[in-house]
Amino acid sequence: MRIRPSLGTALAAVLAVSVLPLATAATAATTSAHNGLPDGTRQQKTLVIGIDGAAISTFGSSTLPNIKGVMARGTTARSDLYASPMAPTLSGPGWSSVATGVWPDKHLVRDNSFGGADFARYPDYQSRLESVNPAVSTLVVGTWESITSAVFTGADVRRTGAGDDDTAATAADYLTRGNPDSTFVHFDDVDHAGHDHGAASPEYRAALEAVDARIGTLLQAVTSRPTYEDEDWLIMITADHGHTAAGGHGGDSLQERETFVIAEGAGHAPGSVRYDVKVTDIAPTVLDHEGVRVAPEWALDGKPVRSLGADAFDGLRSRLKSRVDETAIPRSTKGWTTSAPSGWQIDNSALPTGGVTEWRGWSFATDEFWTASERGQGRETNVRARNVFAVADSDEWDDKEHGAGPFDSTLVSPAHAVPADRTVTIRYVTDYKVDGPQTGDVLISWNGGTPQLLKSYRSDVNQAEELSVTAPQGATDFRLRFRYTGTNSAFWTVDQVEVDG
Repeated sequence: MRIRPSLGTALAAVLAVSVLPLATAATAATTSAHNGLPDGTRQQKTLVIGIDGAAISTFGSSTLPNIKGVMARGTTARSDLYASPMAPTLSGPGWSSVATGVWPDKHLVRDNSFGGADFARYPDYQSRLESVNPAVSTLVVGTWESITSAVFTGADVRRTGAGDDDTAATAADYLTRGNPDSTFVHFDDVDHAGHDHGAASPEYRAALEAVDARIGTLLQAVTSRPTYEDEDWLIMITADHGHTAAGGHGGDSLQERETFVIAEGAGHAPGSVRYDVKVTDIAPTVLDHEGVRVAPEWALDGKPVRSLGADAFDGLRSRLKSRVDETAIPRSTKGWTTSAPSGWQIDNSALPTGGVTEWRGWSFATDEFWTASERGQGRETNVRARNVFAVADSDEWDDKEHGAGPFDSTLVSPAHAVPADRTVTIRYVTDYKVDGPQTGDVLISWNGGTPQLLKSYRSDVNQAEELSVTAPQGATDFRLRFRYTGTNSAFWTVDQVEVDG
């Protein structure tokens, strides 16, 4: 897909600060190397732009022709980050999640010191590109020094800009006069404006508009390449965290946790909006675009965007409702239902009467709705779920008077046919958190018979699961059951349930 940026006078001003004269169209991208950067070998090209501290909820009040142009020509996906105890909403964990494709409980970056980081097991995507194909040309330019010294460590060229203008000029020079295959660029001024003035301030809006002009510089550098028409470009824009209206981040509010992925290129429908894309999907999407197979043994949390598909729970989004008993949630936020999708059932026969309406038995919810019910109790760690997910929350249910007995509800899947070889593989992502007496059991029933235990949860688990089981002779179909019980305890979430035969 070809990008056609919209440029203005502010862009021309940014172009004027280039530290190296821009090459003419006749000479651009024709040399074997430029300023230490090897000549690229790929028709597929990627440019990922990171805007530190950019809150997408503020974009509507700003003049951002270049960012909004990419949004109009591609996909926009808003999502929410983790918070403590997984990690605070800081730049170190945020950019590490973008670069590695895994969440902080894997890459182990908890703050901006990068102490204890496990980048040996989960390297940045530029390092993976180099290890798979040393001939690839990789470039990283960032204003925050840690981007080039700690987050991305294996690129052919890493340059730290003296400021955002210098970063833009340096990156534009490499894109115009060099031939990188994969480029990451980081801008820092928006975050500084958020800290100094708050995300609701004119200064923050001005910083966004200035970075938009710098992004225009990069887009023009791409489209002015003489080889551009023969190249397959993927453009992505993202952020490491948001900001409060008053300024600051690190906490668990939705304003601090908000982030986004904007993507333009083949497969990203113009003007489309998605709810299932996360910042951890950027790394595998770049790898996929550059022709690198994302190996299962890498254990990435993210997936190439083109491989993502809606599950049955996601189909409930248009049916989600606003709050009933959860008065801490804005009435305008629609984000829950207890009506199961087609084929699924909720068995509340053992559930006492009463309790909080939204969480009466298994429910289906969005992150922005569910986490707003009570912040700081670990719900923000449910980052592996996408879009709409299933949740059983005995803690919140217990906040309203109910009949005697514990929370006890079972989520039942549709019937699935047993494959010819009788080997059934079940996959799902889950976040199971304990804070008192509770149980979580995954069961399977063959031909409507007595459910048999497949897996039990009795301690905290937050991961993707894969279970395999052999069907008994004569079995023709099966159903899965997720049974949760709890006495004012915590919660269990389940999402992306897949069955392979």
